[in-house]
Amino acid sequence: MAELNKPEYFWNRELSWLEFNYRVLSEARDKSLPLFERLKFLSITASNLDEFFMIRVASLKDMVHARYNKKDLAGMTPAVQLERIYDKTHEMCSMQYSTYNRSFLPALKQSHLIIINTYEELSAAQSKYVDDYFMRDIYPVLTPMAVDSSRPFPLIRNKSLNIGALICSPEGTQEDYDFATVQVPSVLPRFVRIPSEDKEDTTIILLEQIIEKNIDKLFLNYKVMCAHPYRITRNADLSIEEEEAADLLKEIQKQLKKRQWGEVIRLEVEEAMDKRLLKILKRELDVEDSCIYKISGPLDLTFLMKVNGLEGFEHLKYEKYIPQPVKELNHEEDIFTQIRRHDIVLHHPYETFDPVVDFVRQAAKDPNVLAIKQTLYRVSGNSPIIASLAAAAENGKQVSVLVELKARFDEENNIIWAKMLEKAGCHVIYGLLGLKTHSKITLVVRRDEDGIRRYVHLGTGNYNDATAKLYTDLGLLTCQDPIGQDATAVFNMLSGYSEPLHWNKLLVAPLWLRDKFLELIERESENALAGKPARIIAKMNSLCDAKIISALYEASNAGVKIDLIIRGICCLKTGIPGVSENITVRSIVGNFLEHARIFYFYNNGFEDVYMGSADWMPRNLDKRVEITFPVEDEYCKNKVMEILRIQLEDNVKAHILQPDGSYEKVDKRGKALICAQDYFCEQAKMEAAVEDSLEDKRVFEPLYHVE
Repeated sequence: MAELNKPEYFWNRELSWLEFNYRVLSEARDKSLPLFERLKFLSITASNLDEFFMIRVASLKDMVHARYNKKDLAGMTPAVQLERIYDKTHEMCSMQYSTYNRSFLPALKQSHLIIINTYEELSAAQSKYVDDYFMRDIYPVLTPMAVDSSRPFPLIRNKSLNIGALICSPEGTQEDYDFATVQVPSVLPRFVRIPSEDKEDTTIILLEQIIEKNIDKLFLNYKVMCAHPYRITRNADLSIEEEEAADLLKEIQKQLKKRQWGEVIRLEVEEAMDKRLLKILKRELDVEDSCIYKISGPLDLTFLMKVNGLEGFEHLKYEKYIPQPVKELNHEEDIFTQIRRHDIVLHHPYETFDPVVDFVRQAAKDPNVLAIKQTLYRVSGNSPIIASLAAAAENGKQVSVLVELKARFDEENNIIWAKMLEKAGCHVIYGLLGLKTHSKITLVVRRDEDGIRRYVHLGTGNYNDATAKLYTDLGLLTCQDPIGQDATAVFNMLSGYSEPLHWNKLLVAPLWLRDKFLELIERESENALAGKPARIIAKMNSLCDAKIISALYEASNAGVKIDLIIRGICCLKTGIPGVSENITVRSIVGNFLEHARIFYFYNNGFEDVYMGSADWMPRNLDKRVEITFPVEDEYCKNKVMEILRIQLEDNVKAHILQPDGSYEKVDKRGKALICAQDYFCEQAKMEAAVEDSLEDKRVFEPLYHVE
C-alpha cells in the first residue's frame, strides 16, 4: 500500500475545491439555463469564495506564519499552496466579472431589468429620486469616520462593504489630504428600485453607488478628492482551547467576537481606485499585493441572490419545486404505527421533510413517549423541531439534546437555541471534548402495548427544515431493536464516558468507521482477485482521506469497478495506469445542493448499502462523531440503489473528472437526456399522484442490480 501513497497520485485539496467552484461558475455561464437561475449560481460562487478565504486560506496563512512546512498529500507546502491558490482565485475573479459584465448586464437589460452600472447613467429625474432617498433613508444611518493624528484607523468589519475617500480642506493641495471611510449599512437593502425611463423596465441601483454619489454631504467643509468602495475578508477560523476552557459556551462566545478583528486575508477594491487610497488601505490593513483583488464591477456579488428574488421575473426562473408527500406514509395513522410496520427511507427535497418534523412533534405530544434524544448541528432560524423539543420537556418527558456549538458559522445561532432548550427543561450537552458531533440521529423511547420500544431517525443531513428544501439528503425511520440499542449507546457515549464494547449495526467515527470502510473495500478487492464480480459505488461531498484513496487504488488494481459521485473536493486521481484505471469520478452540480452520502458494496451478490453523515475525509473519520448506518429492508435498499443508478446515468448536470484534474460535462450527443434531479422531482410527483393501497406502496420498480 505504501507505493500507492506517492504525492503524484493525489490532487491538492484546496485546488480541487476551486475546481468545484469553477463547476458552479460554469452553471452561471450556461446560457441554456433561465437567466435568473444563472444569477443564483454566480452569487453562490461569491459566497463560496468568502468562506474559502475565511477558513481554508486563513488556515494556510497561519501555517506559513508558524513556519510550518509539512507537505500535503500532493507534496505541496502551505506556501506553495497559497501561491497556486492566489493565481487560481485571481483567474476565477476575472471570469466571475466577465460573466457579470459581458453576459448578465446585457441579458438583464434585454429582459427589462436595468442595473445601474455607475451613477453617471442616471437621468435628471432618477438622480433627484436617488438624492432624496439618500437624505431620507440612508443619511441618518451612516457614520463617516475620518483618520488623522487624533483619530486612529477604525476597525473594518469582516465582509462589510465600505467606501474609502480622500478628503482635504477647500484650499488643500493634491498632497495635503486625509483618509476617511464609511461603512455601507448592512441593515439597509443592498439595492434600491428607482423610477424607470421606460414603463416596461425595472431599474435598480446599488446602495454604495447612492452613498458614493452623495458622499460630499458626509464631509461638509471638506473637498472629496476621490471615493471608492472596498471590502475585506478576515481570518474567521476559530481557535478554541477546549481543554483549558472552563465553560465552552462562554469561550466560543468570546472567540466569535474575535472574528471581527482577525488578520485580513483578502482586500477587494474597485478596479479604478485611486492609487493613493489603495496605498493607505494596503498599509493600514497590512495586505500583500497577492491578496488584493481589483474588481471590474460591484463588490460582493452575493447581492445577486436578492436580485433573483425580485417579483415579476418568474418567466426567467424555474418553477418552484414543492416537496412531495412520502408515498409510504399516510395521515390516518400515527407515525409510530407506520414505522413498526416497516422501515421508511426519506429522500429530500424530492420528498417532504415533514415526516421528520412530525416524528419529533408527535413524540412531544404522545403520552406514551418517555424520552427524546437528538443531536443538532445546524437548525433553521425558526425551527419547529426546537419548539417540539421544548414542548416535550415542558410536558414532562426526558429530553436530551446535543447542540454542537462548534458548527462553523452557526455557533451564535446554536448558543441561542441551547439556552432556550435549557430554560425549557431539556438536558443540553455541548459536544465532546476535541470532537465535533456531526452525526444526525434522533431516538424516541416509547411505551407500546408489547413493551418499551425505541424509534430512531438517522440522516445524512441536518435537522434543518429550511435547507431540507435545497439540499439532497436521505433519512431512515426504523424501530429495529439492534439499531435502537446502538442509538442508546451513542447517546450514552455523548452524555457520559460510556464507550460500547461493540456495535450491532451502526458504524461510528472517530474510532470504528475508517477501519470498517477499509474492510469493506478490501473485501471487494479479494472478491475481484478470486474472479468474482466486484463493485463499489460511493456518493459523498468530499474525498481526501489518504488511506481510503490508497485502498480504492488497490481495489482498482485488483479489478474492482469503482464509481464515485463526489460533489466537491476529490484528491483521488483517475486514469493513472496500473493504479486507477477502473475508477470514475463524477460531480453533479444542479438546482439542489447534492449532500447525501451513500456507500454501495456488491459483496458477491449480497449487496450492502450504507448511508451516513460522514465524507471520506480525515476530519470526518478522525475528529468528528459520525454515524453510518445500513439500509437492510429490501424495498428501502432498492430505493437507495435506484438513486445511485440514476445519478450514474446523468448526462445533463454531471461533470467527469479527467486525468489532468479538470472536469468535463458528459458527452450527450445521440443520447436521451437524463438529469437526475429533474428525474427525482418528476418521480416524486408521479408517486404522490397515485392513490394506491398500503401494500401497493411498497412495490418498487425498476429494481437496480449491478451488471
